[in-house]
Amino acid sequence: MSSYPHLLSTVRVGALTLPNRVVMAPMTRSRATNPERAPFELHAEYYRQRAGAGLLITEATSVSPQGVGYVHTPGIWSDAQQAGWRLVTDAVHAAGGRIALQLWHVGRVSHSSLQPDGALPVSSSSVAFEGQVMRADYRMAPVETPRALATEEIAGVVRDFAEGARRAKEAGFDAVEIHGANSYLIDQFLRDGVNQRTDAYGGSIANRCRFALEVVDAVIAVWGPGRVGLRLSPTSPWNGMRDSDPVALYTHLAQELAKRELAYVHVNEAHSSATPEGLPPAVLPAIRAAYPGTIIAATGYTAALAERAIAAGETDLVAFGVPYIANPDLAERFAVDAPIAAADAKTFYVGGEKGFTDYPAFAAQA
Repeated sequence: MSSYPHLLSTVRVGALTLPNRVVMAPMTRSRATNPERAPFELHAEYYRQRAGAGLLITEATSVSPQGVGYVHTPGIWSDAQQAGWRLVTDAVHAAGGRIALQLWHVGRVSHSSLQPDGALPVSSSSVAFEGQVMRADYRMAPVETPRALATEEIAGVVRDFAEGARRAKEAGFDAVEIHGANSYLIDQFLRDGVNQRTDAYGGSIANRCRFALEVVDAVIAVWGPGRVGLRLSPTSPWNGMRDSDPVALYTHLAQELAKRELAYVHVNEAHSSATPEGLPPAVLPAIRAAYPGTIIAATGYTAALAERAIAAGETDLVAFGVPYIANPDLAERFAVDAPIAAADAKTFYVGGEKGFTDYPAFAAQA
């Protein structure tokens, strides 16, 4: 019998029935090296290799040219991109897997060289963060102060998410996940460390949640709630993110999401055993209390920690990121207590097969 009976048990997630509770977390891999930013056969092989996960969540995928912030990340706004993603979904389904596309707009985490017509990146407010970002020529540059989206522009961004969701459906995905985490545009509206707006999208917690909920509602209109997830990172300080009261903010958001009966809420927050010093207390318990639906937890989990968290009712599924890079058969390894290989960080974003599709399955090594 496996050491992880809860982690490896079947589960119903919205409209999907999953064979296990092991989720492959979304991870930027920067392999869309063609001018169209379209996935191709290499991506199909990468995701096919990992089809044993209960659910695969793709790398973050920009819903518009304005939403791009990195070199060689894929999109879902064009016919070429949609066709490329169809290669991926066909390969995953042929291998018996299930896959969700993560819909993304980076907001201020971009550079004008990556933006249409060299425009400034946009955000909820004209608030920059300290650090550097990558330019289109691969060189690092100081962060630019973003342009605050005008109130009348926001509906257009919401439509971009809806159009990305429509194309994802046409490309054969089983679900979509809205990226509301990790310092990107939705996160920039949610947290008051960035959002300094004075219109209907700023100020109160309800106003700061408005954009996120409008995106959720627009995507639900395309897919239905049972195939839509939302990823959040309540305490991540990355790229200068912070909030004065994350428990109150995310409790309110979770209560609103509960009314919409999403497939799941995906909470990216370091496990309590691995929480870095200086971070506020975990918000996952407050979200769990406010949201009666399915929760996916992520960051810092081992199989053993995931097993205990699921058994204790702290979460329903657990997402694994970096372990899935070097272990394409991670769920299968958990089932037989096989060794977990280490990933080479130097090859995370280099392009091509190396560090992407060349990690062997455990059975191939035995």
